[in-house]
Amino acid sequence: MAYYRYHVFFCTNQRDDGSQCCAQCDASGLRDHMKRRSKELGIAGPGGVRINTAGCLDRCAEGPVIVVYPEATWYTYVDREDIEEILTEHLVGGRSVERLRLSD
Repeated sequence: MAYYRYHVFFCTNQRDDGSQCCAQCDASGLRDHMKRRSKELGIAGPGGVRINTAGCLDRCAEGPVIVVYPEATWYTYVDREDIEEILTEHLVGGRSVERLRLSD
């Protein structure tokens, strides 16, 4: 068994030149929201879910991004509602959220 069922990486990169980056889309705030909610749902920790900060994941043009392992499922999001959908559908229910999924 893997140490974590799911490992979620949030790009929170800030580009100093002002070009498109995840930090412009409140990536850190939405990461914090997902961390808090995963604890509230009782899915955080060993055997469950780990939410981490990542540096640049190099998909800036596709909006703010997260990637969920072990499946390597890439998502974009806009707001807390999108994060909640990823939480409940993917991290709790085990189903990809196709409308937010990025192509591989």
